[in-house]
Order: sequence, then C-alpha cells, then structure tokens
Amino acid sequence: MDKKRITIIAIVVALVVVIVSAIIYLNYQINKSRPDDVFNSYISYLQNGEYEQMYELLTDEAKSEYSQDVFVSRNKNIYNGIEAENITVENLSVEENNGTAKIGYTMSMDTMAGKISFSNEINLLKDQENQYKIDWSSKMIYPDLDDTERVRVGTTTAKRGNIYDRNGVLLAGEGTVSSVGLVPGKMNENSEEDIKKLSELLEISEDRINSLLGASYVQDDTFVAITNVAKENYDLKEQLLEIPGVKITDATARVYPYGEEIAHLIGYVQNITAEELEENSDKGYTANSVIGKTGLERVYEDRLRGYDGSEIYITDSQGNRNQTIAKIDVQNGEDIKLTIDVSIQSYVYEEFKNDKSAVVIMNPKTGEILALCSTPSYDTNDFILGISSSKWESLQNDANNPLYNRYQASYAPGSSFKPVIGAIGLTTGKIDKDEDFGTSGTAWQKDSSWGTYNVTTLATYSGKANLLNALIYSDNIYFAKAALKIGSDTLSSELNRIGFNKQIDFAQAMTASTFANNSTFESEIQLADTGYGQGKVLTNPVHMASIYSAFVNNGNMIKPYIEYAEMPKSEVYIQNAFSSDAANTIKEDLIQVVENPNGTAHEAQISGVTLAGKTGTAEIKESQDDETGTELGWFNAFIADENSSKQYLIISMVEDVKGRGGSHYLLPKVKSIFQKII
Repeated sequence: MDKKRITIIAIVVALVVVIVSAIIYLNYQINKSRPDDVFNSYISYLQNGEYEQMYELLTDEAKSEYSQDVFVSRNKNIYNGIEAENITVENLSVEENNGTAKIGYTMSMDTMAGKISFSNEINLLKDQENQYKIDWSSKMIYPDLDDTERVRVGTTTAKRGNIYDRNGVLLAGEGTVSSVGLVPGKMNENSEEDIKKLSELLEISEDRINSLLGASYVQDDTFVAITNVAKENYDLKEQLLEIPGVKITDATARVYPYGEEIAHLIGYVQNITAEELEENSDKGYTANSVIGKTGLERVYEDRLRGYDGSEIYITDSQGNRNQTIAKIDVQNGEDIKLTIDVSIQSYVYEEFKNDKSAVVIMNPKTGEILALCSTPSYDTNDFILGISSSKWESLQNDANNPLYNRYQASYAPGSSFKPVIGAIGLTTGKIDKDEDFGTSGTAWQKDSSWGTYNVTTLATYSGKANLLNALIYSDNIYFAKAALKIGSDTLSSELNRIGFNKQIDFAQAMTASTFANNSTFESEIQLADTGYGQGKVLTNPVHMASIYSAFVNNGNMIKPYIEYAEMPKSEVYIQNAFSSDAANTIKEDLIQVVENPNGTAHEAQISGVTLAGKTGTAEIKESQDDETGTELGWFNAFIADENSSKQYLIISMVEDVKGRGGSHYLLPKVKSIFQKII
C-alpha cells in the first residue's frame, strides 16, 4: 500500500474519531442538563442541608430576586425550624417544550408536627449555556407559601400526669414553688459580697450565679432565675430578700406533698441526661424534657409523661395566621391512682422514721398495698428544687443510707419464717401438728457429726413440743427438727413453688427471696437452720406479705398490687401454696402467739381485735460464737377475723435491733399502727 493511500485512511480515521467525540460530548452536555437530573440534584442537596449548592441551580432571574443570603436563610430557617427529616420525592413527571420544562412531583417529610406530604409543580428554564435551571420561588418550599409569608411553629407543652392515693389525695403533681432570681439593675454596684451571700444561702456556686447573670439576653431589668425553693421556706426567703436585687416569684413545678414519707415509692423526676436522651431517641424527648428517675415516676414514665402538641402554620407579613400545614394535638400524661392510703403511709413513717426499716401493709384478701415504706428517707422535693452538692454528698455519705430502698431488698427472716416451715410441713404431711418432738433444752444437735455446732433457743416450756407451743414460744429447736423431717428435696421444691428464687410480679422490681445457693442445701446444719429462718434464707418483705396472705385465704397466696382498681382484683398469685387445713392451723396458732400470755407477740394484743402474728429476730454474724454481729427484727401480723371489715396485714422489719429488745422493739410500733387504722 502506497504512502498516499495510508495518509488518506489516517485522515478518515481521525475525522471519525473527532466526529464520535463530538457526538459523545454533545450528548453528555444534553444529558447533563436534563430537567429531572437538575431537580434530583436539588433534592439531594436539600436532603443534606446543602443550601448554597441548591442556590447554584437557580435561574439568573431567581438569583436576581433572591440573594444567596436570603435564599439560604429562608430555606435553612424553615426546614430546620420544622425539624424536617426523611425528605423524599415520588411520582415524578417531566414535560419539556422549547427550552422549558415542567416537573410535577409529590414531596413528603417528617416534621415536629408529624408527616407532611403535598403535590407540587416547578418550572425549569434553559440558560445561555443550554442548561436547565430552576425558576425558584417560596412555593417550592410549600405550594401555598408566598414570598411575603412566613412559616411558624408552635408547641403546647404536655402536662405530666398526677399520682394520687386511693382517696384522691395528691402524691405527685403540679404545684407552686418560689423562683429565686436577680434583677441586675437593682443590685448594688459592688455586688461581689451580695453574690457571695446568695451563693451561701442557696448553696450554689458564685461561678454559676455569675454565669447566669452574664448571659447575652440579660438586661438591667431582666429577671434572671437562679433556682427554685419550697414555697413554705419562709425563713430562707426572708434572708434572701435582704440582698439587693433579689426577686422571688411564684413558679410551677412538680411537687411531692408527702416528700420523705413516701419518697422511695413515688420517686422523682429530673432533667433528662444526654445518655437518656440517646437511649430514648425514638420517644419524642428533647434536651429540655424531664424524665422519671426513681420509684413509680420511673416505672410509669411512659404513661405519666404526656406528649407535647406541635403545629406548623403560615402567617402573612403582619403575623396573621393564614393556614395550618401540620398539627399534632397535645396529649397530657395519664393520671395514676394507687392503692396506697397516704394516711396509713404517714402513720408508718412516723413510727419508723428513725429506724432502718421496711414496712408493707396489705389487704390480704385483695392484694391491695396500702402502705409501702422504707426508712430513713429523703425529701424528693429537693431533687425538683435543685439539690445542692453538699446535700447530695450528705445523702450519699450518710451511714444509714437514706437513698437505699429497703423494701426492695431481701433479708434473713429469723423466726418470722417459722409459720412458713410449719405450713410446708403440714401441707406435705411431713409433720403432724400434734406430734411431740420431745424436750431438748436450750441447745440441740442431731448427732456428733455436727461437731461443736448446736441449734440454740431462748425459752424452755412445759408441755408438748408440738407445733402450737413451738410457735407460741418461738422454739428454734422444734423448727430445726421440722426442717430435717421435711427433708432437703421437699423443702427446696416447696419453697420454689411458693415463689422463692423468682422475682415477684410487682410494679417496682423486688429482690427475689432465696434460701440456698443454687437451691441446694449444703449440709444438714444449713437445712436445720433454715427451719427457723437462719442459714442462707433471705426473704423480700413484699413476697413475705404474699406468703402470709395464704393464712387468711385457705392456703392461696394473693398477688400484691399497687395500682388502684374500683373493683379490687383479688388475683391469686400461687394457688394452694399450702393446704387449706395447714393454712388455717397456722392462722389459729398465730392468734395464740398474740393472745397467749406466753406468746412472743403478746405485747401487741389489742382488746376486741383478733390479731395473729409472729415475731422474728435474725442474727447476722460470721459464726455461732460471733458476739459482734447485729440483729434484724421482724413482726408480721394480720387481722384474723373473717368478718372484720378491716383486713390488714403488716410486714415490718427493722435493722440493728440488737440491744434494743430484738423483735420486741417492733411490737409497740406495729400495735400503734393497728390501733390507728382499725
């Protein structure tokens, strides 16, 4: 092939390449400016909050009407203000005609006031470079929005539900407190000493007060709120008002009228933390929300909290409302009524407030909890008003641990457990109520295999060592023998059947009652000690109330509950926990523990009232020879008259009763409560 021919072919190939390249480039330019591509780019920028990039897609005419600052500010303020999220576009339609295009679409987004969805149309025009640009106006934000109009948002704060006792007495709800603040223009020119005094009275740092005064919004006549104090704290308010510039006004806040009397049950609310906000990110909380921290405020949070109302609407240039775009009505929190009788709760608190105690009062026929008290306690209002660091440290460092909820824990029951062992022995047929176990003095061991270990008891008595006398005199040795007769397998099985090693179903979480590691008795000695409430047995007071309820319900354990019902539910927790004969035998014997002059609970006898009960003193020590250990005192008692209109069961436990009479320390306290409520 000659050179001329090769040259011609090369030229032709080059021309083809140029032509193809031109076609590709032209096609690229055409495709680059397709109206739907431009629109989709705009939506992508909107979804990412890239408002400056959105502006670049506008026509020159639109840009001349709206500066970039105006465009960015309007879009940003509206979309951020309504908390727009999950912006999506569907049903896209495109019509092109001689350098113009019309796009129809449906836009949806989630907002603070719910989902917004609307159909819209926009026009696109080709510019001098033959590329489509958006002929933008405010109607692209919302079809009915004019450039002179504004999008506004409004919120209605939901009211948190109240908590009431069974008689409608307020236990937690909205109340009035005193808001303490400063008006800068009325303060002394040299205010350092005044701020120092204010800091000392309110137990708030000077830095905190100065920080509040230095906020950008503060003017000379601004009331700068510092903290809230109790409205009844007149002495403190009088001292505060002596400081120039201090002003005190009324404010609304969550209040707890019975404070420390019922603190562990009701609990308190506080501002939500960042961690809680993240954990509850799908529940509508904001950084300004309060949330239940402890007690029933926490248990019933989802029902008490309520949901704020929100509205997105359009106003004209004068602020007149034109149109509502979206709205969620406010949903106030639910009021909750409890089975608690706060007058009974107050009686309990007054009797035990200086002790480390747990007290449960229940209607054993229905399961209604009438009082649930842990002492020592704390004032829940302190956490609402803004607890000072010194008071918080004092509560945390208090050796009596007032923040600890004792009725949620479990404890060695001592002799208060003997009726349970007796009922199990009778139910299983392992013991006979009339059988005489024989005299054993004050110390006993099964045989020499126990080494130096002996079961000891305090009292000796004449007559048979049978179930009745063993309960009247609280004979440890009898119940140690009873436990051995029942046997480890049977006792383990029966205790599990009546709810041991299982958390009782109750509004507040309770520590499960237990009796041995892995439900297995390690030795005969441990089995024997369990018979009189020692060994490793631990019982929760609320669970104990349910167990004792079987003695007035023919052997059925009643389920305790805390939320009021117009018709008491009386739900059986464990059917036939004990046989009917066993339960009634124990009930009759416990009546004698109170009525018999030799009964350990005779001091609690009330004239004209048929009371049944059992005392218990549990030793907490390292070994049998340990003389430094402490003691827990119990007294569990109930009205044993089937015809009485007052059905009460009281479970009471006090720590550190050694040297104070053991369980007998509780008798006059519980008797006093019975006398007030029957």
